[in-house]
Amino acid sequence: MTAPRSRLRPRDTVRVAFSGLRARPLRAVLSALGIAVGIAAMVAVVGISASSREQVHEQLRSLGTNLLTVAPGQSFVGEASLPPESVDMVARLDDVGAVSAVGVVADTAVYRTDEIDPNQTNAIAVSAARTDLLDTVSATVASGRWLDDALGAFPVVVLGSDAAALLGVSRTDGDVQVWLGGEWFTVAGVLDPVPLAPELDSSALVGWPVAASLLDFDGSPTTIYQRVDETAIDDVRALLPTTVDPATPEEVAVSRPSDALEAQAATDETLTTLLLALGGVALLVGGIGVANTMVIAVLERRSEVGLRRALGATRAHIRRQFLGESVLLAALGGVGGALLGGAATAAFAGSRGWPFALPVWVLAGAAGATMVVGALAGAYPAARAARMPPTAALSSV
Repeated sequence: MTAPRSRLRPRDTVRVAFSGLRARPLRAVLSALGIAVGIAAMVAVVGISASSREQVHEQLRSLGTNLLTVAPGQSFVGEASLPPESVDMVARLDDVGAVSAVGVVADTAVYRTDEIDPNQTNAIAVSAARTDLLDTVSATVASGRWLDDALGAFPVVVLGSDAAALLGVSRTDGDVQVWLGGEWFTVAGVLDPVPLAPELDSSALVGWPVAASLLDFDGSPTTIYQRVDETAIDDVRALLPTTVDPATPEEVAVSRPSDALEAQAATDETLTTLLLALGGVALLVGGIGVANTMVIAVLERRSEVGLRRALGATRAHIRRQFLGESVLLAALGGVGGALLGGAATAAFAGSRGWPFALPVWVLAGAAGATMVVGALAGAYPAARAARMPPTAALSSV
């Protein structure tokens, strides 16, 4: 009578593989740790980058992507200037919804006191601002108030967030003054950071009328901001140079501030690729550690392999056992690394006030990567164990 063929079901393979790992728990944990480090690095890098991009996209959704700016470009004799009437000319375009502007007041600085040497200039630009500026650029006031038609005619200033920090101004109750252009100006407000117009963060903004009367401002805007119909952005962008300065349109520069934020997100993607490569190196090192662990396990368990062969286990059974151990070992590291990377992403995003955005494909990719690493790392040790004869049990006694 023919003896029944020996069988090893998948469930039995998993059970035998787990028993092999439980026999040496410390070695298994240390080997899985190498895989966990690589997976955690990759998950955290992708998760943090995705959260950063989601933060940029949320910013763009809240601020709008339809803001265009016009600034003077370069001419043959140096920096060009925009005509004083250019703001009104832009407002006449059909698809332009809101227009505002600022104009830098040349040769004017702002100081905390009048005792500072005027030759020691700082990085704060003094600019005349129109009263509709905040609505156009989606800016908000952190404290105090913004310029209106009444305040714009008096020596009152509103500071950008960086300018207020440089001057050490924190109160806007009307008792704080700064020395601006040889005059005392009362600080009426401080702005929050303006993502779409970061140049305002380091500016001291005064009313258009007072700039003309006290600071010799010529009325020429330095930057014109306009909100445009989303469907007509490209058309308006093409018309702006000739609208602003029909005589020399080539000396007018038109930009879209949201492009800078999107470029920042693209730069983050490039950095993510580099960091993913570093995470892949860590994963490779972890895979080598798993392979080393499995080779040692094969050498230490010669008697076990020989005994199983003597009891009827085939070469395929032995190969599947050790390959299963390697895959399970890598999978344990992958699960631990995915949890660690997800926790690191959540902690970092929370500390920055970003939304938590960890794509599902990252976790699926982590699981797939660990399975592949485990299979590759265990292929040679499993094949070596399968080649052992039943007499291996006797040779180890």
